[in-house]
Amino acid sequence: MIERRLHPVTPLRRAWAPVAVLIGWAVHDPDQAQRQLTRLTTTTLLIALGVLIPAAALYGFLSWWFTHFAVTDTELRVRTGLLFRRTAHIRLERVQAIDVTQPLLARVAGVAKLKLDVIGTDKKDELAFLGADEARALRAELLARAAGFAPETAHEVGEAPSREMLRVPPGVLAVSLVLTGATWGWLVVASVVVPLLWAATHSLWTVLAAAVPMLGAAGASSVGRFVTEYDWTVGESPDGLRIDHGLLDRAHETVPPGRVQTVRIVEPLLWRRRGWVRVELDVAGSSNSLLVPVAPREIAEVVVARVLPGVRVPAASELARPPRRARWCVPVWWRGYGLAVTDAVFAARQGLLRRSLALVPHAKVQSVRLSQGPWERARGVADVHVDNGANKSVTARLRDAEEAVELLRAQAERSRTGRRGARPDRWMT
Repeated sequence: MIERRLHPVTPLRRAWAPVAVLIGWAVHDPDQAQRQLTRLTTTTLLIALGVLIPAAALYGFLSWWFTHFAVTDTELRVRTGLLFRRTAHIRLERVQAIDVTQPLLARVAGVAKLKLDVIGTDKKDELAFLGADEARALRAELLARAAGFAPETAHEVGEAPSREMLRVPPGVLAVSLVLTGATWGWLVVASVVVPLLWAATHSLWTVLAAAVPMLGAAGASSVGRFVTEYDWTVGESPDGLRIDHGLLDRAHETVPPGRVQTVRIVEPLLWRRRGWVRVELDVAGSSNSLLVPVAPREIAEVVVARVLPGVRVPAASELARPPRRARWCVPVWWRGYGLAVTDAVFAARQGLLRRSLALVPHAKVQSVRLSQGPWERARGVADVHVDNGANKSVTARLRDAEEAVELLRAQAERSRTGRRGARPDRWMT
C-alpha cells in the first residue's frame, strides 16, 4: 500500500482557515470588530499581521504534510491529523458516484477536487486538491476497482469512453432562465416591498436589509443558475451518465443509472410554447439532482429512456384525472393532478403553472401508503404515496377512495415483482 499526498498547492487553500475564522467573527459581531479595529495602532496591526500570516502558513503546511491517502484492494484510506490522528476507511463497494470539480482558481492552478458520494453519509467525502490529470486517473482507478477489476489491472482500464447525448446551447439556457417565473417573482416582490418599506420607515438600512436578499434570490435564480449550468453536457458511458457543466467552476459528475430512484420532468408555464422541459432526479446515496436543465421534450425523453431502460414517458392523454368531486378539496388546482401506472413505472403529475411528472420505477418503491383527511373522506377521495430509496415520496393526489385501496394493494405487488428483474446498481455491469 503506497501512501500519497495531496497537491503541493493545497497548503495555500488550507492556510485560509484561521483567516476565515477571524472573518466569521467579524461578520457575526460587526460592532465589536469595529471597536477592536479602531483601538489598533499601526505598530500593533503590523505585529498582528506578522504573527497571523506565518501562523496561517504553518497551519496550512502541517495540515497538508500530515494528510495522506492510499488505495487498497477494497477501500480508499484517508489519514489526517497532527495531534489527533483520524483515518477514514471508504469502502469502494459503497461509493455511488465520483465527481471531479474545478473551482475557478483551481482551474488556473491546474488542480481539481475529487468528491465521492458514499452510502450512509450526508455529505460528500473529498480529496482537495489533486493535480487535474491525477484526479481523473484516480477516479478511473476507483471506478474500475468498484466495478470488480483486479487491483493490478485497474490502472490499465482507464476512464471508460463516453458518447455525447445532449449539449445545452448557452442561448437556449439564457432564454429559459428569462422565462422562469422565480426570477420575475422576486423582482416583482422587491418592486412592491421596497417602496412600502421606504414610505413606512424612511430608513436606508431597513430598505437595504430587505432588498439585498430579494435581489440576491433573483440573481441566484438567473445569473447564478446560468453560471452553474453553462455548457451543460450529458454523455453516456459504462460507468453511468456523465455530466459536465460550469462557466467559472467546472464540474464533472457521474450518475449511476441503477441508483436513480425517481425522474421528474418539469414543465414551467412559459416554456410550453417552445416545448422545453427540465429533468430532475432523486438518486440514492448522491446529491446529484439535475440531469437536464432545459431541452426539447423529445430529446429529454430520449435521455430519460437511457436512465430508465424500457420506460416510456406517458403522454398527457394517458394520465387519469381525479374525479370531479375532488374539486371541493382543492379548487382549480385539482385539474393539475394525474396518474398513470404502466408495467414499468408509477407516474404521478401535479401542478398547473409548473407541471411536474414524477416517474418511479416499480423496483425502486420501498413502501406504499394511503392517507385520507376528514374533508377527503367526506368527498370519497384519498392520496396514495410511494416512497423511494432516496428518502423521497411521490404522491398521487385525490384518487377515488376505492381506486386508492386497489392501487395500494397492486403497487405493493408490483414492487415485489419488479425488484426481481431490476438492473444491478453497480458500475460497468
